[in-house]
Amino acid sequence: MEIETSEGLTAKKCKPCEGGVDPCSLDFSRSQLAALEGWELSEDGKMISKRWKLKNFVQAMKLLNSAAEVAEGDQHHPDLHLTGYRQVQIDLTTHAIGGLSENDFIVAAKIDAAAENIVSA
Repeated sequence: MEIETSEGLTAKKCKPCEGGVDPCSLDFSRSQLAALEGWELSEDGKMISKRWKLKNFVQAMKLLNSAAEVAEGDQHHPDLHLTGYRQVQIDLTTHAIGGLSENDFIVAAKIDAAAENIVSA
């Protein structure tokens, strides 16, 4: 795998992952994460997360619904969290391999692209 720009990631489609492949290395994950603004790598290197503080509940729900549409379109589903009525956190990992795959970075980039229209509104 090569390091991709955010735009390069959004142009890709997730590949089905049923296991049997190695998770991304810590070095690769750190390098790829540099292309995704605001996403953080977990301490164990198995998950990436991003947090948003939105204007209100309606805007937070728009972000969550957009993230759900992205996830369903690529059949790669994150953990979605809403707290304090306007704080959203999205966590991505590939459960089948117990760590990160390229799919996680693809979905993160696509969620960021969808969030641009919502957050700037």
